[in-house]
Amino acid sequence: MCGIVGWVDFERDLTLEHATVNAMTDTMACRGPDAEGTWIDRHAAIGHRRLSVIDLEGGRQPMVAEEDGRTLAVLTFSGEIYNYRELRSELTVLGHRFRTNSDTEVVLRAYLQWGHDMVHRLNGMFAFGIWDIRREELVLYRDRMGVKPLFYFPTPHGVLFGSEPKAILANPAVPRRVNADGLREILDMVKTPEHALFTGMAEIRPGHLVRVGRQGLTKHRYWALEAREHTDSLDTTITTVRELLEDIISRQLISDVPLCSLLSGGLDSSAVTALAAKALKTHGAGPVRSFSVDFVGAAENFVPDPLRATPDAPYVRDLAELVQADHKEILLDSDDLSDPAIRAAVLAATDQPPVWYGDLWPSLYLLFRAVRERSTVALSGESADELFGGYSWFHDPEVLTAETFPWLTTTPAPFYDGTPLFDKTLLTHLNLPERRRQSYHDAIAEVPTLPGQTGLEKRMRELGYLNLTRFVNTLLDRKDRMSMAVGLEVRVPFCDHRLVEYVFNTPWAMKKFDGREKSLLRAATRDILPPSITQRVKAPYPSTQDSGYEKNLRDRLAETLTNPNAPIHPLLDLKKTHQRLNTPITNESTQITRIDLEVPLALNAWLHTYNITIDN
Repeated sequence: MCGIVGWVDFERDLTLEHATVNAMTDTMACRGPDAEGTWIDRHAAIGHRRLSVIDLEGGRQPMVAEEDGRTLAVLTFSGEIYNYRELRSELTVLGHRFRTNSDTEVVLRAYLQWGHDMVHRLNGMFAFGIWDIRREELVLYRDRMGVKPLFYFPTPHGVLFGSEPKAILANPAVPRRVNADGLREILDMVKTPEHALFTGMAEIRPGHLVRVGRQGLTKHRYWALEAREHTDSLDTTITTVRELLEDIISRQLISDVPLCSLLSGGLDSSAVTALAAKALKTHGAGPVRSFSVDFVGAAENFVPDPLRATPDAPYVRDLAELVQADHKEILLDSDDLSDPAIRAAVLAATDQPPVWYGDLWPSLYLLFRAVRERSTVALSGESADELFGGYSWFHDPEVLTAETFPWLTTTPAPFYDGTPLFDKTLLTHLNLPERRRQSYHDAIAEVPTLPGQTGLEKRMRELGYLNLTRFVNTLLDRKDRMSMAVGLEVRVPFCDHRLVEYVFNTPWAMKKFDGREKSLLRAATRDILPPSITQRVKAPYPSTQDSGYEKNLRDRLAETLTNPNAPIHPLLDLKKTHQRLNTPITNESTQITRIDLEVPLALNAWLHTYNITIDN
């Protein structure tokens, strides 16, 4: 895993811009702590920071392809290609010669052999740029599910790009501005494809590539979810899911550095960990190394809330004992979640206000930092709920008729509303309900359907699409930023496009054949899991239940209000904010009830730290 940057300008000599290119590349040091490099020509500058995972010595970048002493193309690559060995063998037969054992060189040679079509052959998570000197063209690619990020900023005569906005912002030509659309994106929990918060900046949509040449910039889709008729029986479907998972996880265990799994005791992470343990044992390796997270005192003081009915720890122990994992529990102190240094590190990693999910941002950062002390690569369970129908909103009849995104429905409670303390005039101007309505209808219009498909099956296909294209992205972004902030690569087996395509087209009746959530995944992995986990109800990543955390939030917001120059000041309803701060703190302080405090604090920190100008 790595950080990539680049700059193409057809009207200026970039060989005079070494200082700026180096500054852009340096912003990616957290994503690539092991090595750095730049390649600069007259109209193109490419930068790279490397986290060494495969071929530690040979995979240095930017990587250059040459022939007869002539440079053909330059690659800056982030991610992992899990089928690179098969592609390497195929390319070798076709006459290509390799200098390294890295997947990076396979991508470069695949481009020289197959051009833009090579992206269809890649199995993995990736974001990369290729400067084709022969055509004077830059091509930017992002993986199918958007596991790895890639941003760009069009300029009058070219483009700037980077793994994160900070790489682009390091170029003095880029203004630090946000307009009304950017504020809407911050305050509403719906991610708009391609939208970056900063005015003029964009994010490449998953499954897309961007080409930049002298004639301008064009966007192309190379992959999207498609509606296909599912003809397999239930038994065959369960078997196919299992076979796919075994192949996916076996591929994703490839690493030249220490690897582990992230274990929560839920069905998703337990399935990944158990399958990884099984694959390692088959190859005479292991045991699987695993990590879980909890809070000091949480086991003794756990109280069920609308999102979590049970604590994780007992289930984690059941799975770890069953597969004989080398397991370590990471215990966090709730006070650390409010530590200004930790909050600053989270903000620096995100480049945007980490508003949604509240304490889960610093919690994940601290977890990943602890994991990084023993491992460089981790397997995680993101996307299983979106794919197999794990969330409560998949199973609530009211959601079926609600014309909005399912996670914004009223059950079990509004998932999040971070706007109660904001100024009414501002909210009227932003008109979030209309923005949400338009976003929802835009998303529904994209949903692929089978001819004649109606009723429940059609609606559940819609809900699956919304989750896989509008919701999981927020989780993947959070995972990517928090892990890469500490130089940890996190792989997500459930985002393999082969599994996604197959399960997306599986009828809802099969996905819920036993009357429960994630029926297919449970059936496909039941034989390798303890009964306690196969019977457990979905529980999300843990959030602190310590009321002291909310007190810290209140104290910070109260202190912010005393500063009349705080950028959040004109955006808030100060009367409502003071009233909120003066209400008693109850023992029912949860991730949901605290979000109205988290949002203004995060937004204020972002506006101040990044020196953002808000456009009218």
